[in-house]
Amino acid sequence: MTDNLSKKKRSYIMSQIRSRDTKVEKIIFRELQKRKIYFQKNYNRIAGSPDIALPKKKRAIFIDGDFWHGYQFPKLKKRLPNKFWKEKIRKNIRRDKLYRSRLKRAGWKILRIWEHQIKNDFGKTTKKILHFLKFK
Repeated sequence: MTDNLSKKKRSYIMSQIRSRDTKVEKIIFRELQKRKIYFQKNYNRIAGSPDIALPKKKRAIFIDGDFWHGYQFPKLKKRLPNKFWKEKIRKNIRRDKLYRSRLKRAGWKILRIWEHQIKNDFGKTTKKILHFLKFK
């Protein structure tokens, strides 16, 4: 399958994709701030720069986009147009596993939240996050 957009247009579209402060991340950040839960955003002092971190409690939350982090990748890869995207997502999955294992060895507790979980059931996902952070 070939790309039906010009190189310039594709480049522009890809440049608009954010790795930080995505819509779903902002929704969760606002909810935690509303509940007076203080956290570090995009904490880059540890492997993987978790989206939410409580360094003193050694708690880290990763809010992962379904496409970029390979949610249900075995099903997804059949629909991807070329090897570039398949390899890109495979690398992301490997990197995510490596970072999580490093953090676990360093004594961190980790929670991974998928984009679709926030979109499909915000209340349940928020409760899961609060429980993980030991807040009710």
